[in-house]
Amino acid sequence: MKKLLLTIVLSVSLFFKSFADEGMWLPLLLGQQVYNDMVKKGLKLTKDQLYHINKASLKDAIIIFGGGCTGEIVSAEGLIFTNHHCGYDAIASASTVEHNYLQNGFYAKNKGEEIPTTLSVQFLVRIDDITSQVLDSLKGLSGAERVQRQSAVLASINKRMSDATQNIETRVSPLFKGNQFLAFVYQRYTDVRLVGAPPESVGKFGGDTDNWEWPRHTGDFSVFRVYTGADGKPAKYAEGNMPMKPKWYLPVSLRPLKDGDFAMIWGYPGSTNRYESSYGIQLATDINNPTLVKLRDVRLKYMFEEMKKDPAIKLQLASSYAGIANYWKFYDGETKQLLKYDILGQKKKAEEKFNAWAKGKPEYAGIFSDWGKAYEAWRPYSKHRQYINEGIFGSPLMGFAASLTQVEAALVKTGSTAGDVRKAVDAANKQRTTFLAGENKLSDEHIVAAVARMFYEDVVKDQHPVGFYGTLKNNYGALDDDNTYKKYAADIFKNTMIFDDAKWNAFVANPDAITLQGDPAYNFANAFYTNYSSKYAPLYSQFTAKNAEYGRLYLKGIMEMDPVKAKMMYPDATFTMRVSYGNVKSYRPRDAVFYDYVTTSKGILEKYKAGDYEFDLPAKQIELLKKKDFGQYMDPTRKDLVVGFITTNDITGGNSGSPVINNRGELIGLAFDGNYEALSHKLAFDKDLNRTINVDIRYVLWCIDKLGGGANIIKELKLMK
Repeated sequence: MKKLLLTIVLSVSLFFKSFADEGMWLPLLLGQQVYNDMVKKGLKLTKDQLYHINKASLKDAIIIFGGGCTGEIVSAEGLIFTNHHCGYDAIASASTVEHNYLQNGFYAKNKGEEIPTTLSVQFLVRIDDITSQVLDSLKGLSGAERVQRQSAVLASINKRMSDATQNIETRVSPLFKGNQFLAFVYQRYTDVRLVGAPPESVGKFGGDTDNWEWPRHTGDFSVFRVYTGADGKPAKYAEGNMPMKPKWYLPVSLRPLKDGDFAMIWGYPGSTNRYESSYGIQLATDINNPTLVKLRDVRLKYMFEEMKKDPAIKLQLASSYAGIANYWKFYDGETKQLLKYDILGQKKKAEEKFNAWAKGKPEYAGIFSDWGKAYEAWRPYSKHRQYINEGIFGSPLMGFAASLTQVEAALVKTGSTAGDVRKAVDAANKQRTTFLAGENKLSDEHIVAAVARMFYEDVVKDQHPVGFYGTLKNNYGALDDDNTYKKYAADIFKNTMIFDDAKWNAFVANPDAITLQGDPAYNFANAFYTNYSSKYAPLYSQFTAKNAEYGRLYLKGIMEMDPVKAKMMYPDATFTMRVSYGNVKSYRPRDAVFYDYVTTSKGILEKYKAGDYEFDLPAKQIELLKKKDFGQYMDPTRKDLVVGFITTNDITGGNSGSPVINNRGELIGLAFDGNYEALSHKLAFDKDLNRTINVDIRYVLWCIDKLGGGANIIKELKLMK
């Protein structure tokens, strides 16, 4: 009876809205009450137009772009819009100092000028509910045993439901912390070409200063196209391939926006953890987030110093720097918002209520006592883990050097064959080529010196690699002196074979363990890697297994405790297709401060600083804006060019590039950021202050047409006036 009740609760829980505009809903299970609420807010489309498994629908225009973004099809010839930062790697890879598309922008004047990339996109084919199948395989299991069995079961299902000959890939997503399982079936297309992008100064206007902030004036967009074989099926790149004929594409609206207009966002939000325990909140605010921010701050500092000196270095490090900086600011803001709104206190109150209900119920009564013990056991090592991931292996050199443990294992493992060794060495040789292409030795050397000292000072001494700092002191000097670490890092970078082609090639030709173990970079990386993996990684595995088990049981209990509340629950984001809906809406973040719902070209001119790293713009753009040469993209109510707008939609990382769609199913913008006042959104949604920051589609089109001269691209679109 309990199982039947749980299944019913899980099925209907996706149909109901919790409050405000919170919720990332699975379009497959978009229930009547949620749909009615969307209609009440202004939606004009039918449910079948939104999502249909057998007929073309809006969901067919929404794609996974690359490895972690969203894109949308906007023409009958497979044209894709997404964010500039989502296409950043491809734009940078296509650029050279002589043809710097990243710096100067690029628009193909015809399909022959489009640039091949290594990107792929994925279209959702269908979603299957396989909850019963998975849970039947996990009966009677708990903890690490359940985690291992679940991984094996999901891997088996993924393999069985995939077909490499058709580029069909299946990924089962656990929802509600492992209480429900859906299989998402995708088809991957690998011929994706760069069509256009604005200059970086437009696509990243405002830089780190404006990141996560409103008001915003960033032209965060790029344009690609997906190609197929002559038969319309996925195909590897070939000159004879054809632009895709999509099942559905989004028309583009040129209509003005009003405060309160309906807006929905479709896409692939990466991850949230809104059913996190109070223990998890406290660990994040006390240790994990501050440590991550501190370590990323150091890495960014040294990278930026070198990027300022040389355009070639800026181009080389730009993508890596942007990724590090993005979540440096995010986790800083998340911590502040969690503390400001006492999310810890709110979680504890909810857990007290649960514990009162759980008394006398053996399945649930001891959850929080045991859960607390699991966190107490792991907490002493949590900073160490952050230092390994964000500090020691935040150095590109040390990250690569650590990968050579696979080579050492092949060299020293009993029973290892010459073929095993050659396979490991060849893989390392290939990885080295990629590593060297992105490596900036000067910044990385500073990073290694800095994090080596920070680890020594911040991580408790009994967790240090045995003998490492003693040897460092004996050979280089006092451990409280920066010069000690600088000299040590300089020696590593000077003497490692990783940077010396002759030494490296000799090793590749005749690999031996003694040479590898004697390499200074490998010695550094291996000391920390071995120390962590042998002593603390097993503890982390035990902790994550227990954390998953208690989280699953807690959420299961919550649903049984309050079936009415369960109807208002939605699953955490898992990088699966979701739709959120809300309104274009202004807001008041604090006393006496009002934020309008749009920004305009007036704000661009106010922020513009010639020659500035973050606020410079092309001279042509400034000239056009000053002349108010807005063409058909001018907002008639403001007599200006609208640049960005905000909505109340619920999104998170992975939604970058997501289409913002009006009540008629037309594209009005691209989502690209959240606001600083609500950066707790991965763990707690703020119903009053949450805003999604979007680039207005009219500004995108103006940049393509007026600034970039890409009128041919505009002609492909279905413009709605």
